[in-house]
Amino acid sequence: MTTRRTFLKSTSLVSAAFLINPDEFSSKKSLIGLQLYTVRDAMQKDPADTLAKVAAIGYNSVEGATYTGSEKFYGLSASDFSKLLKSNGLTMPSGHYRLGEAKEKGEIQNGTMLHDWDKAVDDAAEVGLKYMVCAYLAAEERGDLDHYKYVADQLNIAGERCKKAGIQMCYHNHDFEFVKQDDKYPYDTLLGADKDLVKMEMDIYWVTKAGMDPIDLFDKNPGRFPLLHLKDMDATPEHAFTEVGNGTINFKNILANSKKAGLKYFFVEQDKCPGSPFDSIAKSISYIKKNLV
Repeated sequence: MTTRRTFLKSTSLVSAAFLINPDEFSSKKSLIGLQLYTVRDAMQKDPADTLAKVAAIGYNSVEGATYTGSEKFYGLSASDFSKLLKSNGLTMPSGHYRLGEAKEKGEIQNGTMLHDWDKAVDDAAEVGLKYMVCAYLAAEERGDLDHYKYVADQLNIAGERCKKAGIQMCYHNHDFEFVKQDDKYPYDTLLGADKDLVKMEMDIYWVTKAGMDPIDLFDKNPGRFPLLHLKDMDATPEHAFTEVGNGTINFKNILANSKKAGLKYFFVEQDKCPGSPFDSIAKSISYIKKNLV
């Protein structure tokens, strides 16, 4: 049985300061986060047991992924989910949300940037989120550059509401934002959103898969990337997801530029795992502790 005592014992090694950015992290213990999409099936069945396991493995922060549509955090109210996090020694500084232009079975989705955003922000504040992230654009939400400009405008509007609650709006990339239209990347259009209202959560895997250089993006947009997803890419022709440290991405080099990026938090994410996702996230955190923090 996982208890708070075993959790604290397992996370004692995480108290070292960030070696990658000593100026920023030297005064507090380093945070090693997990995007809960990685353990989504387990969270659906038993969020309490899953969070206890995540904490026992050594993660001390998480990023949520299910509020859109249900307007619940893994089936729980903001108050109840906040208590569950605290009972496991976890914080949730960030959560994923959707734009809300795409419909689900013909129905609009509440808890999105376009629908019932006020409630989403209020609930996020109750859980203690510091960042609300537009996680993904469905195919019908992409379109041409004019439509990406519309998305950027909606990010600004959502960001204004977040700011009133002391929360930062962000956008999380995949690779489709780096397919040029009229010799311009849609991602550049999204970066055209107000740089104070809208920051970016860089998914390093998808940036790399798109043939882009994460450090180059940091150089061109300093301070714009407070959040990172650490997701590795294997050496097969498929460039499949793999555990952090088990693939081809040079995280040491990327994270050495964390101050330039404006990094505040990172989250391990592995969309698909070869076996138990708990085995995969254990391998990832072992590498991170030995090599990155």
